[in-house]
Amino acid sequence: MTDVQTLTILLGQNERRRDAAIAEHQRAQGVADAARSQAEQLLAYRRDYELRWSAQFCREGRMELVHCYQSFMERLTLAVEQQSRIADHTAQQVELALGALRDTELRCASVRKLIDRRLAEQRLDAERRDQKQTDEAATRAAWNRLASTRPAPLM
Repeated sequence: MTDVQTLTILLGQNERRRDAAIAEHQRAQGVADAARSQAEQLLAYRRDYELRWSAQFCREGRMELVHCYQSFMERLTLAVEQQSRIADHTAQQVELALGALRDTELRCASVRKLIDRRLAEQRLDAERRDQKQTDEAATRAAWNRLASTRPAPLM
């Protein structure tokens, strides 16, 4: 197996890893988008709930309603905070997946560049061999012409 064949196999392995990293990044991005969307929906719901109950309290504000409102708002605030933490965590996971993807892309590019360099070296070696053979053939032809134009030695 030649050096270039070995590098080509290595490139194939690195490309499969890169493809897996792309899939993981896309999956993480989808999870992060969903978490961020849910956090935004919870915030919007909390704002709507506050506005609705503010109007309700202007009309009547019985204590049991106030307690229910406060209790629900506490739970809703906890849910919003938890979802915000989840969204932050998933955003970090996206960054980690992106870093892994960049690493695999860099490895693929490095191996590709090494393959190109080795192929260029092989082409250059082949050109040098061809040039050497051409030069040797030209030298032999010149010697043969020179030998045929000389008179034969007298004995």
